Order: sequence, then C-alpha cells, then structure tokens
Amino acid sequence: MPAPGASARTAPVEQESVRIAAPVAAPVALPTAAVAMGDSFISGEGAGAYQPVVDVNGVAQGFPGWSASNSNAFFCHRSANASIQQANLPGISARFNLACSGGQPHDIANDSIDRASGRTVQAQLDQLVAVSQTHDIDVVLIGLGSNNSSFTFGSVAADCAGRFVADGYIGWWEFWVPIINWITGSSSPQDPCSADDLATPAQMSAAQAETLAAVRQVVQTLEQVDADGEHTIVLQDYTNPLPFDFDSRFHTESRRSDTRDKFRDLVRERYAAGCPAHRASLGPAHQFSQGLGNLVQGVHTSLSAEFPATNLVYLNVQRAFDGARLCERSNSPTGVLATPVRLMDTSGGVPTGVHLTSLNGTDKLDIARIQGVCTEWFQTCQESWHPNAAGHGVLAQCLAAAVAAGGGDTRVDCVRNPSTGAITAT
Repeated sequence: MPAPGASARTAPVEQESVRIAAPVAAPVALPTAAVAMGDSFISGEGAGAYQPVVDVNGVAQGFPGWSASNSNAFFCHRSANASIQQANLPGISARFNLACSGGQPHDIANDSIDRASGRTVQAQLDQLVAVSQTHDIDVVLIGLGSNNSSFTFGSVAADCAGRFVADGYIGWWEFWVPIINWITGSSSPQDPCSADDLATPAQMSAAQAETLAAVRQVVQTLEQVDADGEHTIVLQDYTNPLPFDFDSRFHTESRRSDTRDKFRDLVRERYAAGCPAHRASLGPAHQFSQGLGNLVQGVHTSLSAEFPATNLVYLNVQRAFDGARLCERSNSPTGVLATPVRLMDTSGGVPTGVHLTSLNGTDKLDIARIQGVCTEWFQTCQESWHPNAAGHGVLAQCLAAAVAAGGGDTRVDCVRNPSTGAITAT
C-alpha cells in the first residue's frame, strides 16, 4: 500500500528484451587485375624499361651489372613496355607481370632456380596465388612452350646466328680454327640450320605435353583462388622476328652470297641490319615458329575440352609483324618490330656494357672473343630477336582484341597489313 499522502503509481511492466543484430558487412569488392605468365615474349624481353623483380628471398633485384650471374631475378626482364602493360583492357585496375625471360613449363609450379639455368624467382603459381589475395583476377595472359626441357628459343637463335658468322669468317681450309672458343679447341657447325636442328617432331611433341600440364595447373589454380570465378585466359603463341626472305639488299655483298666460302662483308652487313643468319635457315625458322603455334593451339584445344566452362582464347600472333621483321626491308633495323642481334665485347675481362652495332674491322679472333661474351654472360645478348617496345605495342593490340572476343572456345588471328601497318584481329 502506498504511504499516506503519496500518490499511487502503476507497477512497472517487465519489458521483453529485444536483440538487435549487428549489421552484416557486405563483401568488399576486390580491385580487378590482369596477370601475365610465361616466358620472354610475355615478360617484355627486348622492350627495355625493365623493372625490379622480387627474388625467392623477398628481395627486389634491380640491375645487378652486366657481369652478374644470369640467374639473378632481374634478368627475368619484366618490362614496363610489355604487352600486358600497354593493352587497352577496360575495367582492369591493376596489372601484374609474373612472366620471366627463359621461363619454362617447369617454372609454373616450381621455383625456377630449381632447374639448370633457372632464375632465383618463385614458382609463377605461387606468385599468382599472392595476387589473388588482394585482387580479383579477370585476365590471364600466358605465353609458354618456346623454352622447355628439349629446346629453348635462345639456344636455337644463338645456334643459327653462330653458324652464319662462323661460315662467313672461317674458310673450309680453316675449319680447325674454332669460332666459339678457339682457346679450348671447340668447333662450331657452319651449315645453315635445318628444321631438325631447331626442334624434331618428337621434341615438339614432348614440349606440348609439358606445356599442357603446366597450363592445366594454371586453370585449376584459378578455379580455386579467383574471387568471383570469372576470368579469361589468353594463350598466345609466337611471332618470328625474321622474314620469309631477306630484302634483296641483303642477298649479296662484295659479290659474295652466303652460299660461298668466307663472306665476311655479308656477315657485317646482315649483323648491322640485325639479321645474321643464312637465307637457307629462314624456311626452317618459320617451320619452327609454326610448330610452336601448333603446340599452343594443341594446348588450347585440349584444355577447352577439359574445362568447357572456362573462357579460353587462343591468340595467334604469327603474322602480327608482317612487313616489319628484321631485314624484310632495306632500311632494317629502322622501323622493325623486333630487336636486332646485338653482341658485346669485353674490357678488362668483363663486358663493356656497350652493344656493338657494327662488326667492321673485326677478324675471326675478334669474333671468337665477342661471341664468347654472349656465352659466358648471356644477359649481354638475351634481348636479341625479341619484340621491341613497338612490337609489344602491337602484341598489346592483339591481346586487347583477344580479351574482347572472350567467351568459350575462341581463336583470334592477329595480322599486320605490311603496307599500312594496320592491325586486324579476327
């Protein structure tokens, strides 16, 4: 009862407690990314403006000097001018270049340094997974197959160029004078390269199997780590830096062709133009690049059947440099889309750092020394016969067209008009 004089109060009603759920945060949309994987035609070899590369120890490696070990991560030569950086890719926020010059199928799932002549970089799949943790991967460009456990593009190119120079500088009666290393007595073949010298059918078949297994791992990894499961994978093949035949200016010099014995003036002329090779080697060289195209197309066909829901595009760039290959026109190397063969001499026992644009005044012992620099310090000549910055600009147009085509089992042929320079992709 209320106390006298006190006003009556209604007894309080017990309120039912109400739980208010904390708002659920909407998933944060990751920024989109395009990623490049594979070898030198993707990393940007030959395009200059090479960026530091993080090695297996997490250390960013800048240019270490010409006499450093070629295994240094920097010599992956990831260029700011690579096609992945130049391509018009609407909706892409960031670009990551994981490719490495000299990259092989082995390097996709394994650290490159774990094989002979590898570089001190992580497996490209490990690098891809790291990108997926901060970005939604929408585009992946892959160039793989020209280097494998059977053959490498660099050794093929060096062999054909070396044979031509040896043939031009050493007469048949001087075969005992070696061209690569005359001190140790080693010798070099002097005949033009044949198709089997570059890669036999069995080697091509083995290379395709290696490449298929490696690219399959990329597809499977993307299925697991891509934020929204939507991405386009572009498998690019290779374009030949040399023409089907040289401009007539490069056929003879001092009345000697490369079918004669000792044609030093012709060697010097073709070297200056960027194409030291026998005319007879050009056919096999294009057979080799066509074989690489078949290899990549075969990988695309197999994976399209295995993963029908994945957007896989085969990008054929074998005619992307038509009319602008080395020595295709008389003013080469001006206006071409590939880097000329360039060697370096030594001074004080180490590379000079200056690429030679002329071999005038050299004799056979000079040539032996100069070619030896490439052998001992491969980084001094590894840009040779790769797309230059303008060439990567053309490949960037091809890539943009391939991504735009998108969807399902697609093939895009990218061709340059030799007369106008216009690029069409169909």
